[in-house]
Amino acid sequence: MALCGRRPDRVEAAVAALRAGGGDTVGLVADVSDADGGRAFVDQAAEALGGVDILVTNAGGPPPGTFASTDLAAYPPALGQNLLSTVAMCKAAVPGMAERGWGRVVAITSMTVRQPAPTLILSNTARAGATAFLKTLATEVAPRGVTVNSVQPGLHATDRLAQLHGGDLSAAAATVPAGRVGDPDDFGAAVAFLCSEQARFITGAALSIDGGAYSGLM
Repeated sequence: MALCGRRPDRVEAAVAALRAGGGDTVGLVADVSDADGGRAFVDQAAEALGGVDILVTNAGGPPPGTFASTDLAAYPPALGQNLLSTVAMCKAAVPGMAERGWGRVVAITSMTVRQPAPTLILSNTARAGATAFLKTLATEVAPRGVTVNSVQPGLHATDRLAQLHGGDLSAAAATVPAGRVGDPDDFGAAVAFLCSEQARFITGAALSIDGGAYSGLM
């Protein structure tokens, strides 16, 4: 497995943790916030591993804002980070998967794709575009043994969420019908299942993992 991050110290820490658990992991310093960076990461991973059979895309989100507060110039970087980087990583990885007759793509997006957050107009826009791209790609490559899905997380007990809430997640948990925030390990297990052989008949799906926070019917 290969993972990446922008900060060498954090990449090294992640690799050390995974290796301590018995994982064979390659750490790469890469920035996937635009198309060039996304493509470069996949190319580096393919060189290190001898090919890429499973691609999990996960870039950070753009700055918050509303329609009124967000300048037009902010849209291209946001689209680069949360749409075009995913497209570029798929362009770099999926042809090889299709040629070999097996592959998995799972993109981590957000529950705001289904239920837009009022103050996240850039993320809502870019991630919705990525969802449409992934759905289209899924139908094209399904006959070649490649599945393409996305997962839409709600609130999970990450360091970032704890930081935003001063270490107290009770207020965040109160907004979730399940009465708690999600466990990142459970989220990872759902992603791992979509990458498995047993998930070979699941493609084009966009899975909400949010403790029931999404309130729509579809």
